[in-house]
Amino acid sequence: MLYIDENGHVDAARIIVKIFKTIERGKLDKVNGIVVHQTDSPTARSTFNSYQNAGANGAHFLIDKDGTIYQTASLFRITWHVGKSQSRCFLTKKCDPAEFKKMAVLEMDWKNFTKISRIEQEKTFPDRFPINSDSIGIEIVGKAGKGDNPVFEHVNSLQNDALQWLINELADTLQVPLNEIYRHPEIARKNITEASTAKW
Repeated sequence: MLYIDENGHVDAARIIVKIFKTIERGKLDKVNGIVVHQTDSPTARSTFNSYQNAGANGAHFLIDKDGTIYQTASLFRITWHVGKSQSRCFLTKKCDPAEFKKMAVLEMDWKNFTKISRIEQEKTFPDRFPINSDSIGIEIVGKAGKGDNPVFEHVNSLQNDALQWLINELADTLQVPLNEIYRHPEIARKNITEASTAKW
């Protein structure tokens, strides 16, 4: 188990604490899930540079290409890392018939994705996927290619080793079930190749 101090910072030999207050939002009371991302930037430094901007989006952890793990936000603070949520009941085919029909109509037009996300955010967990207000975000340094269908670079073995260790420790410490750990595009409107080669 990880030791978390009164500021929500982790004290572990494998984690370098490098907090960016600019990506921290409101209070994070309960962690129901973990979301794995890729940065779409070539280096940790470029991501850190973006985190210095006021109002920046970010995640709680970042894993560099050499497997170094950085904690970039307090585990007691929300970060904006999920984006527009997908409908859990629609994707799992567990909606009641009326809601399933409504979601099916909304899914036909990408302009409705914001509306779907708002509907989901009004639900309580576990009727929806984990969102910013109840999840921990982990970024893995990795760039997406160029063109109409950009593909994210592969997560390397050092990154996957670090990710596996971090997820196991976080899941154990925060009591997050392993079935509530997701790649970003599994629960949000994102490039489907993001974190597709991440392993835990």
